[in-house]
Amino acid sequence: MQPVKSPNEAPAKTFYIETFGCQMNAHDSEKVIGTLQHQGYTRVESEEAADLILYNTCSIRDKAEQKVFHRLNDYKKLYSQGKRFGVLGCVAQQEGEKIFERAPFVSLVSGSASYRKLPEMLVQLEQGKQHITGLDDRQTEETFETEFTARSNSHRGYITIIEGCDKFCAYCVVPYTRGKERSRTSTSVLNEARRMADAGYTEIQLLGQNVNSYRDPEGKRTFAELLAAVGEIPGIRRVRFTTSHPRDFTHDIVDAIDAVPTLCDHVHLPVQSGSSRVLHLMQREYTRDWYLDRISWVKSAKRPISMTTDIIVGFPGETDADFEETVSLLGEVQYDGVFAFKYSPRPNTPAISMADSIADEDKSKRLQALLDCQREIQRHNYAKHIGQEIEVMVEEYNAARGQVIGRTSQNKTLNFTTKQPILPAKGNYVKVRVTSSFPNSLVGEAV
Repeated sequence: MQPVKSPNEAPAKTFYIETFGCQMNAHDSEKVIGTLQHQGYTRVESEEAADLILYNTCSIRDKAEQKVFHRLNDYKKLYSQGKRFGVLGCVAQQEGEKIFERAPFVSLVSGSASYRKLPEMLVQLEQGKQHITGLDDRQTEETFETEFTARSNSHRGYITIIEGCDKFCAYCVVPYTRGKERSRTSTSVLNEARRMADAGYTEIQLLGQNVNSYRDPEGKRTFAELLAAVGEIPGIRRVRFTTSHPRDFTHDIVDAIDAVPTLCDHVHLPVQSGSSRVLHLMQREYTRDWYLDRISWVKSAKRPISMTTDIIVGFPGETDADFEETVSLLGEVQYDGVFAFKYSPRPNTPAISMADSIADEDKSKRLQALLDCQREIQRHNYAKHIGQEIEVMVEEYNAARGQVIGRTSQNKTLNFTTKQPILPAKGNYVKVRVTSSFPNSLVGEAV
């Protein structure tokens, strides 16, 4: 029997949220979810079931932005049923009130710097205000703290330690949507990490658009020292960080990984191009040789450190020779993973005024050639693990294959079987012997 509601009891408020983009957006959504729940909202799993429909957006690439507007168009019919829509995140900050012109049924537009004002914006929404904006000055020193964070994983958690970017690469919209670099104090970061450890979290990932550009407002710790301090908190078994910028990648980061066993042996260091000429056009402010010096630090570490990167193909002015330099860089570095994309012009960026002279067909061919090359590198690299015993954290289960899905300290997926009658619980750590490999994953048996 359904419980009888009091006539004075407020009706339930429900929301649906979909997240596009990076881990920082995923963590931002955890903060938004926590705030909504604190305001009396209940999360539901579909747009149709929700009173409030939110899309937390990304504008790094054109397709990500288009996807958001396609999603809005797909569900605008729900507006006639009294549902309200909100656009959050980078597209919201980039487009501002123009979103209301493009999608008049949207009621709320808010950039990430304004999430601390969500409670008052929700009150305006509930009072029937048609168009509400939260588009704070992106230079604000205030950050949205994690008081109401609703973490989606009970074993691995994110902590944002720095927001924004001061680098102004020619292709990148982040400085215009996230604002200048603003770091949290090391004291607040460590306090949050300790609370997470006390709550049972064993893996922490420190986040920032340029995470290693961190500058402690208290002046107590460098980024490397903060990494080490988080890794030394009792109960924490793994510490990751992303994304690093090569210009701020210092030798003491490698030293910290060597010195503190809980710091994961994985570094993501976006290069974007292997051509110094293209790097100059991109305004990256380093050369191929300068980048390779940083790679040499990683390769000379006491323990093997997995390397991954980001690459853009088809940047305006990139010649066939420039592209071949990028392909040759893959062979020189031997990355364990590459996130590669075709260049797409973004609003407000310097590159938007450059002639995008490379045909999309040529961009696609270059992208495929790069991915084919990288696939062979990974096939070789992953095969080196066969016969090794590696500790993994259990993440999921593949019932169809009878496998447990785990992740290594090097951030590699390891699917394994076990002879135990009861499968290890999510969040457990298990020793696995690797028996075979693929270009993107390992296979093994629990020891």
